[in-house]
Amino acid sequence: MRLTLVLGAQFGDEGKGKVVDFLAANADVVVRFNGGNNAGHTVVVGDKTYKFHLVPSGAVRGKVCCLASGMAINPSVLVEEIEMLKRAGKRFKLLIDPRAQIIMPYHILLDGAKEKSARKKIGTTKRGIGPCYADRAFRSGIRFCEFIEPKIFKERLRAALPFKRRELASYGIRCPSEKKILKEFLPLARKLKSYEADVSLFIQKALKQKKRILLEGAQGFFLDNDFGTYPYVTSSHPITGGALIGIGIPPGSLERIIGVAKAYCTRVGSGPFVTELKGKLANFIREKGMEYGTTTGRPRRVGWLDLVMLRTASRICGFTELAITKLDVLSGLRKLKVCYAYKHCGKEHREVPANTFEVEKCRPVYREFKGFKLPEKIKSIKDLPKEARIYLRFIEKQVKVPIKIISYGPERKQTIFNR
Repeated sequence: MRLTLVLGAQFGDEGKGKVVDFLAANADVVVRFNGGNNAGHTVVVGDKTYKFHLVPSGAVRGKVCCLASGMAINPSVLVEEIEMLKRAGKRFKLLIDPRAQIIMPYHILLDGAKEKSARKKIGTTKRGIGPCYADRAFRSGIRFCEFIEPKIFKERLRAALPFKRRELASYGIRCPSEKKILKEFLPLARKLKSYEADVSLFIQKALKQKKRILLEGAQGFFLDNDFGTYPYVTSSHPITGGALIGIGIPPGSLERIIGVAKAYCTRVGSGPFVTELKGKLANFIREKGMEYGTTTGRPRRVGWLDLVMLRTASRICGFTELAITKLDVLSGLRKLKVCYAYKHCGKEHREVPANTFEVEKCRPVYREFKGFKLPEKIKSIKDLPKEARIYLRFIEKQVKVPIKIISYGPERKQTIFNR
């Protein structure tokens, strides 16, 4: 494993944190390249559960952890996570790219105000991610290198506040004062200043030194700002191209690109969901899979596995392998369904249409499978019931990508590598 990229292949919440923790055993460096604390990655080791929103999941194993330039960082949340890991006795090295954007209090207020006033809700986490990325595009954002220099930070804040006051006033909201923001943020800046480092340069040097690097994506392919179900998407690019830009590395560096997908599918917030289930079966899967947002606590919408989505994600991201998670949640069901095509106006689609409004009108074409019951002890794919192996082989055949990692429970040890 020289440079391995782990991406969500669905709508996020696929179990990337567990997969990254599993792979981090053989990594030297773990890098987050997109998003902010709208992400929620969970790692379970024995009786301890670690929930991350910013720090890469590799921190549990004491790896070098990097927050790259493509990220939006809430300093308060980051300090809380660092202190949580220190209390847990975890030692790790943290590097923060100077180009990363800082989420300000007015970003969070704007995020909530825009969502509340929208006629059609996007389903934002209201963590200020979208407004922060918007400021980056408008060239008015505050970067980490500016945030940690008090004089520059004050100048940048003073330049931004008049515009933010007017924008928030249009929603009837008062903007926090400069004094209040500085009182909260200057101590945070002092705590984080020592972590500054050029992550792009660090990774380039690490590659030359033959270090093993793991890239951890947040969110999932269909929340990508360009290729997802726009406008029901995030504000960054959780795809292969987004990783290259978000860190600052050339495409030839990538050795493995792992697409992570649940054995079924979930979505938080608004937007099309072709295989969505309702009623008792949906409630059963939601409760068994504990499908509630790590960041927001919101109940997730649930549905059958959608291979149309996986084909499109694989085509654009170039998956070299798949990791299937939460296979245990389907254990015990009498019958299972998998969507292998969409139908709309008499036409069959085997890839997700680019037009979101067309996707909303699509209907799933299913293949039905016999259910299975997983045994308590699983050491290899041979220990899986025949019906489970048939289910997994169908996924491989349809997506044309091998399944190399199978997760059948929340704990680190409940994972097998399919050779």
